[in-house]
Amino acid sequence: MRFLFAVLVFTAVVMQAGCTKPAAENQKAEVETPAGETKHDGWWCVEHGVPEGECALCSTKVAADFKKKGDWCKEHDRPESQCFICHPELEQKFAARYEAKYGTKPPAREE
Repeated sequence: MRFLFAVLVFTAVVMQAGCTKPAAENQKAEVETPAGETKHDGWWCVEHGVPEGECALCSTKVAADFKKKGDWCKEHDRPESQCFICHPELEQKFAARYEAKYGTKPPAREE
């Protein structure tokens, strides 16, 4: 019985020690980005109001993919499917995706 108690105490101590890491250690590692691209750490690009993985204004690779598909607004230099200038209703489409994921309205765009 003492052995079992000792194992339980040891396990509790080890688990507690694992939870005392400084917050900085629990955050994502720094991500190197090519020159001229914005570093993103989360799912949402606050600056442009779209998911980061789809933000052609921050990623030249994503922009190239949209251009290859023919989805590009030449007048505003962004994907047509993300051009809130030509198609203001698209902003609500992206906001709805954010709301579905987080249950709140997205932060105001910084652009």
